[in-house]
Amino acid sequence: MQTDGRSPHGESTKGPHADTLREVFLDARTHFAWQDREVPDALLREVWDIARMGPTSTNGSPMRVVFVKSKEAKAKLLEGLKPGNVDKTMSAPVTAITGFDLDFFERFDRLAPYATDRIDAYRADPDLAYRAAFRNATLQGAYFMICARAKGLDCGPMSGFLHDVIDANFFAGTNIKSNFLINLGYGDPSVLFQRQYRFAFDEVCKIT
Repeated sequence: MQTDGRSPHGESTKGPHADTLREVFLDARTHFAWQDREVPDALLREVWDIARMGPTSTNGSPMRVVFVKSKEAKAKLLEGLKPGNVDKTMSAPVTAITGFDLDFFERFDRLAPYATDRIDAYRADPDLAYRAAFRNATLQGAYFMICARAKGLDCGPMSGFLHDVIDANFFAGTNIKSNFLINLGYGDPSVLFQRQYRFAFDEVCKIT
């Protein structure tokens, strides 16, 4: 049994979904160098169409995404990057800027008609709305990465950027705030370092 916290390839990968689990968790890595291969827009749409089905509270679906591909958009993105993240981001075929919409509840008429009575509560409590938007959009970002990996893409999530600059450059005039970035493409495995330690179950979990 795996006990050292590193990527297991034993009992946990047995069963009808073993190959999928291996692809999206056990063999997948966070990438920072990229092959010169295009990521088609149709593939990004396909990943979104799957990821959007992941659960969020009250079906609020607060995540918003800008997929940065063009030279013009990359130049705007560069303005908000911290130095250590420039090379790996500028060389990525696509960078997904994930954000969270603080006005997500205003769409409950479509997303959650059964819960429109909760709209006033969110309007009256901006802190409640912020926490719900941030939490659920972060969940959606994780769903998106899992789906991207399942569709053959590699991911490089990161948070090393200037939020105020990215918000001004990509979300101006909205109530959307940037959350984190996901570099997307086909990674170069030749430059990966050894996978780092992960906590084993008994180190951080308990059953009561």
